[in-house]
Amino acid sequence: MNRRTIWTLPNILTVARIAITPVIASLPFINGYWPKLACFVIFVAAAVTDVIDGRIARRQNQITDLGKFLDPIADKLLLFATLGPIWWISRERQAMYDIPIWGSIPLWVCLLLIGREIAMTVFRAWAQTRGVVIQAENAGKMKAVLQNVFIGGTLTWFAFRDAAGELGWEHSRFAQYWHQFHGGFVAATLGIALTLTIYSFIAYLVQYRRLFTLTF
Repeated sequence: MNRRTIWTLPNILTVARIAITPVIASLPFINGYWPKLACFVIFVAAAVTDVIDGRIARRQNQITDLGKFLDPIADKLLLFATLGPIWWISRERQAMYDIPIWGSIPLWVCLLLIGREIAMTVFRAWAQTRGVVIQAENAGKMKAVLQNVFIGGTLTWFAFRDAAGELGWEHSRFAQYWHQFHGGFVAATLGIALTLTIYSFIAYLVQYRRLFTLTF
């Protein structure tokens, strides 16, 4: 396969997602709301390219071994680059970013979200050695959507709390209302994403349980 064939648009988008993860991981730690807003915009762009690069590859018949290898890596790195800072900031700066209901994001929640992705990657690779390709199911896709909504909502939560303090309207009626609404939204989406994380993984195991009885 020549270099032109390897560097298709989908592969370029995937590599770009990998390259941008250090920026996404760093921006939330910078003081002020603009870096956090920028982090949110970049994260959304990365999440969108994650969707469209696969569609482009299928429509243009540009599915490559490099793309199959890099795409899950890009997904995992993006998850690490966002959940890590979210956990640390919500724990170390809880007084500033306190999220209603959750307060700070528990470490076990982050480990569960990340652990599920690693376990699913291993399970898919193991299934492939037995000639079975595990396709993404609706529960898994919905989990990914809610997970991204939670991450995006939390990044904008950090930006909102910083902006309220810097602009001096943290005690306004709107800010108080938005504090409860936005904080509750973040907490709710995390709860749903967590539930779908557990459910979708169990659903995959049940659906492909015959793999555990195959003998060679």
